[in-house]
Amino acid sequence: MNNNNAISAFLALGQETRLNVFRLFVQRGDNGLTPSEIIETLGIPNATLSFHLKELVDSNLLLVERQGRYLIYRPNAVHVQKLSEFLLDNCCGGKSCIPAKPLKKAKVK
Repeated sequence: MNNNNAISAFLALGQETRLNVFRLFVQRGDNGLTPSEIIETLGIPNATLSFHLKELVDSNLLLVERQGRYLIYRPNAVHVQKLSEFLLDNCCGGKSCIPAKPLKKAKVK
């Protein structure tokens, strides 16, 4: 994973419809979804969905496979894992990021 890969993924997820589509894929897991199932679930017009799916595939967040006459889209779990590792690489100097004592919320006056 490099900066350009991470930027591409975050730019793709920085749009509300694509984020909602990607979250639906993650919730469904490796079974994947067809565009028809996404349209049915999220109510996105077909042309709009095609544009967003292309962006998610181009950013390597989704994988697509043809099964007969259907396209099945799945989350690219390996890429998402690498993206998480990239973000957390050397997190907190190698120490736990969870404080020993819960932090109190600051009072705003």
